[in-house]
Amino acid sequence: MKCQHCEKPATFHITELTGPGGPHVLHVCEDHARQYLSPDSTQPGTSALAGVLSSQQKVEQSAEQIASTDQKACPVCGITFAEFRNIGRLGCPYDYVHFQTDLEPLLINIHGSREHHGKKPSKLLGSPDRQHRLLQLRREMKEAVEKELYERATEIRDEIRRLEQNEAGE
Repeated sequence: MKCQHCEKPATFHITELTGPGGPHVLHVCEDHARQYLSPDSTQPGTSALAGVLSSQQKVEQSAEQIASTDQKACPVCGITFAEFRNIGRLGCPYDYVHFQTDLEPLLINIHGSREHHGKKPSKLLGSPDRQHRLLQLRREMKEAVEKELYERATEIRDEIRRLEQNEAGE
């Protein structure tokens, strides 16, 4: 579908309930949506709702940026940001670190803060970076055993034990 004002593809589909005349549907490209949703817009049909929407939604983020964000994948569990948006759940604790810049605005919008103010688990598993490192070391150890590199596997095992002991001591 093309924009109602130009030949670009319509990426925004706005439906306004305007009263007795029925809903007013608008199909516009990103540039015209930005103009339509800006609070100082002088276009006819601009409602107070458009002003509220423009303050709630960042129209500056282009379709390419959204697509590149959706393609980001966690190196630990492999979940993409698009999968997270569809499912509503992250795949592993490291996702909070990997998707931090994308999750922060969402968390602030939902919770009103980026910090947790409540109960914490009694058995804290450590930072996501440390967990990622442990998973990586366990994979390396498994590969070393499969390749029959037992000395390397022993070194990795000792490093895993050191990390776990440091975690228990903190």
